[in-house]
Amino acid sequence: MTPEVSVIVPLYNEESVFPSLIARLDALASTLPFSVEFVLVDDGSNDNTPLLMENLAMTNGNFTSVFLSRNFGHQIAVTAGMETASGTHAVMIIDGDLQDPPELITSFYDKIKEGYDVVFAVRTKRKEGIVKRSAYWIFYRLLKSISKVDIPLDSGDFCMMNRTVNDAVVAMPEQSRFIRGMRTWVGFKQIGLEYERQKREAGEPKYTFKKLFQLAYDGIFNFSDVPLKVITKLGIFTILLSILYLGYVLVKKIFFGAVPEGFTALIAAIVLFSGVQLICLGVIGEYVARIYDQVRGRPLFIVRRKIANKKKMHG
Repeated sequence: MTPEVSVIVPLYNEESVFPSLIARLDALASTLPFSVEFVLVDDGSNDNTPLLMENLAMTNGNFTSVFLSRNFGHQIAVTAGMETASGTHAVMIIDGDLQDPPELITSFYDKIKEGYDVVFAVRTKRKEGIVKRSAYWIFYRLLKSISKVDIPLDSGDFCMMNRTVNDAVVAMPEQSRFIRGMRTWVGFKQIGLEYERQKREAGEPKYTFKKLFQLAYDGIFNFSDVPLKVITKLGIFTILLSILYLGYVLVKKIFFGAVPEGFTALIAAIVLFSGVQLICLGVIGEYVARIYDQVRGRPLFIVRRKIANKKKMHG
């Protein structure tokens, strides 16, 4: 029987949290008034996560396991799950660390049945370090202020979309994907539900600060042209600054008979404007690199194997 709802769970080196995750998902499936499938996506794990996923999918018909050929990144793994999902009515995305409670699936689905196309979770409280919380707080507000679309504050990938929205997001060809922004861009009728984000159930966070910065870059450069406009304004500012300084030099020469001297000041000015030029080139290069990635037309991911339903293998 084709399930009504698919739940996508991207996994990367999550063998420590895997037993708790599956226990909660399995218990949840037996209590739901609608049919559900769980799509687990292994994003190139190098621990026992793939083996655990394989054994589970071979023995439990509620689970489908997708194995990517290498580590493509969280957003790509989510996309692979969205493409695999067979739920006829809705698709839900959660993280495998159980910080996003899967038990909210009923509340989300109730909103879908009320006529909403997207139900996204809004984090009212995070149980993480102050540095990480502050970084998230700043990023979401910065992105909202410069983005061309109104991306909701404090909302991550934890959401449920109806089938139409899911297929629309999957069809978008972006190489550097930012799911929460793409989900907002497609439009439709959306609503947020508040929840308190929990602590990680077990293991270490897989989103390092480097990966978080990359995600922030994708969000900013994929959904805003403000960096390019800043370059223009910076160029105008430096030109005006140069004109003012030229005026100062002329006044000094004409009325006081001397030209300001200072080798140190000259070096400082050269270094300053060289730095400005390098920053401008870097911003332009970021957009060019994304264009290059896009026009190469490589697939977003490669599936090494997929196990769906009881003892039924594909690939």
